[in-house]
Amino acid sequence: MFRTALRNVLAHKARLLMTVLAVMLGVAFVSGTLIFSDTLHNAYRQQLSKGLDNVAVGITDYGTRPDAAEQRPGVSQAQLAKVAAAPGAAEATGVVGGFAGAADRGGKLIAQGWSNNGGNFFPGKDGQDWRYRFAGGHGPANSGEIALDKQTAEKGGYKVGDKVRIATNRPVKEYTLSGVFTSDQGSVNSGGSLVLFDNRTAQELFLKPGYYSSAVVTGKPGTDQSALRDAIVPLVSKDATVQTGRQLAAEEEQMVSESTKTLTQVLLGFAGIALFVGVFLISNTFTMLVAQRTKELALMRAVGASRKQITRSILAEAGLVGLIASVIGFALGAGMASGLSPVMDSMGAQLPSGPLVVGVTPVVASLAVGVLITMFAAWLPARRAAKIPPVAAMSSVHATPTMKSLVVRNVLGAIVTGIGAATVVGGAAMGKETGRILIGGGAFLALIGIIILIPLLSRPVIALVRPLLHRVFKVSGKLAGLNSVRNPRRTGATASALAIGLTLVTGLTVLGVTMGQAIDRQTTEVVKADYMVSMANKSSMDKSVIETIAGAKGVAASSPQQFGSLKGPGDNFQNAVGVTPGDVEKVLNLSVVKGSLDGLARGGIAVDEKTAESEGYRVGQTLDMAFEDGKKTKLTVGGIYARNEFISGIMIDSKTLAKHTQEPIIYSAYVAMDGGPSAANEQSLIDSLGKNPAIVILDSDDIRNEYGGVVNQMLNIMYGLLAMALVIAVLGVVNTLAMSVFERQQEIGMLRAIGLARTKVKTMIRLEAVVISVFGAVVGVVLGTFLAWAIGQTVKDQVTGYSLVIPWDRIGIFLVLAGVVGVLAAMWPARSAAKLNMLSAIKAE
Repeated sequence: MFRTALRNVLAHKARLLMTVLAVMLGVAFVSGTLIFSDTLHNAYRQQLSKGLDNVAVGITDYGTRPDAAEQRPGVSQAQLAKVAAAPGAAEATGVVGGFAGAADRGGKLIAQGWSNNGGNFFPGKDGQDWRYRFAGGHGPANSGEIALDKQTAEKGGYKVGDKVRIATNRPVKEYTLSGVFTSDQGSVNSGGSLVLFDNRTAQELFLKPGYYSSAVVTGKPGTDQSALRDAIVPLVSKDATVQTGRQLAAEEEQMVSESTKTLTQVLLGFAGIALFVGVFLISNTFTMLVAQRTKELALMRAVGASRKQITRSILAEAGLVGLIASVIGFALGAGMASGLSPVMDSMGAQLPSGPLVVGVTPVVASLAVGVLITMFAAWLPARRAAKIPPVAAMSSVHATPTMKSLVVRNVLGAIVTGIGAATVVGGAAMGKETGRILIGGGAFLALIGIIILIPLLSRPVIALVRPLLHRVFKVSGKLAGLNSVRNPRRTGATASALAIGLTLVTGLTVLGVTMGQAIDRQTTEVVKADYMVSMANKSSMDKSVIETIAGAKGVAASSPQQFGSLKGPGDNFQNAVGVTPGDVEKVLNLSVVKGSLDGLARGGIAVDEKTAESEGYRVGQTLDMAFEDGKKTKLTVGGIYARNEFISGIMIDSKTLAKHTQEPIIYSAYVAMDGGPSAANEQSLIDSLGKNPAIVILDSDDIRNEYGGVVNQMLNIMYGLLAMALVIAVLGVVNTLAMSVFERQQEIGMLRAIGLARTKVKTMIRLEAVVISVFGAVVGVVLGTFLAWAIGQTVKDQVTGYSLVIPWDRIGIFLVLAGVVGVLAAMWPARSAAKLNMLSAIKAE
């Protein structure tokens, strides 16, 4: 039977081509994901091991809480000196860092905002910092000098002795480049920028003079890391975390594993979707092959082959096809993995470089997935083939499904669909995380149910367009409509693949457009400011930036968006946002429900509706509250306002809030200018901020893109990941039509013999493809919209202004594209049908 299976694979290799392609693409997705994940993980591990090679003990100390009696921001210089003198310690290096970016000759940041880092040059006994190797010059020796990593210096075109403008969270300043270095730090090796300051300057910029946020200790030869750690623990604060180099490496390894695990799971999820779609193509292929080989299989039964042998023979064919496709797919996946890093780097991901890692797991997983998926998809056709009685099969080329099997299928499909739909509706009503979990389960059941029912749905749905096909395309249209429903199972299996893809695409699109428009409404309705000012790396701005903006030429009003917290009467911390009284109403459109915001200028507060409702606050009520530093105060509620995406929680004067925080957290500031937005006003802001390259000034359109652009970017990524599933679905249409043409050779020959022109034969095949494709797309659009509505019900309370939006324009594009896909998919089958020799086709069995 194995020889028979091998012979059949070789005999039908052309008809199995699409199956091979589908499995190959799915396996390529799986193998590429696993290889890329292993390669990325290995690159991070090598990078971390280099950075921790010399570290015997690491100390991390984030300091005391703001309300502590004695403030201590980190590891003190005195503590560091004690650590350096500990038994077995060779050297103790204090570490402090934060945001710092070098500007190029044109005034732009050399690296992306989030990848610009600053640090301290900590000279040891030999005057060198062991963490850095200088290729030219020396480390910064005073507050007027900095050193740059080699890549940043080369990108900026800087040499030792040049003047370099450095941006931090404070006003931009010009420094002299004292040296250029290389480092094993991961951020540098991944393409980030690192600016080194002298030790004291770095402490002033990023923490506090005399303190470090962490420290690393090198050990003397033969020193036991655990013993050194135990000796250091009593020398530092009890709040500090002291770990050996091995513990640090293990912790970093765990963090890398977690980060790459998430990416791997997402990519494998989309690979699973692609393979799930491929199941329908494979099943359809083997169903049609079995139907075309009915006499052959019957003859095998007649000469003694058992049902099990027939089943095993077809499964062996499937396994062989899966194995071939898996080997090719694995090689393709390895190529994809090697090219993925440069692509992601070009998008700004800045991943560490390393050799391609091909482990045992990707090989085994790829082969197993490809072979098992193919055999699973072929199992049902094999089982059906084995059940055909030899005599009945010898008398009929095509065995039709029994009425009992169709009734059972439709009843089962209706039950599964009903349960799934009910679960989805129940999840939508429940809301929140639990509701979304229910919706996920219900969506899966509903999708399976629709797939089971889709042959039943094909007849009435396609019947609606058959009159139009006949009216417009005459005989070709009538024949196409009849052919589309001739074999509902085949039509349903082909349409199912497209329906799955369009369900996901439509659901994501409806949700994305709805969320995008909700965010867009918030930015247009709430933001009255002409400009929004923020840091390029999305970090907090220094309070001096806010003061500079307020005093800039042409500024009519400005307000920061300062974050903090207040401890309420119930000893629970509540979010607080600091604003400028009087100006905040001019830059943000705040809807006051009760009272007013006038009390902010007199030391009062305003709270949003939800906070007022949950905490029982009312206008005029005086509350006993405490600031972050523990100082207690009485605050009077002056107004209650409607929450929005920009301001929520307790609103308070930013100056009052700043007095009780170590370092104000200000991510953005809103500015209204005299005369509104203009090139001159924007330039005035830029000039007042010292042309700081790390500060971003956004106008109203930029603000909309800043918030709404994230949604569009995510949609585009999802579309890209779903593309593989849609390609496989298209292959399914091509495959079905090609095998249908082969199956109907005699019929097509007869049509040609009685006068049907070749062009009309082509039109008939193309219309069949269009009808099947659009039918699958319609099912997917309806189901996707339903699921998007359900998920939206679970998040509408968390998104201000949420209202379901159905993007009819995009849905229309999806349906048109489905029709175009049908036309393209039919090119080869239509051409083959039109070229059939009439006499040869009529004689074909």
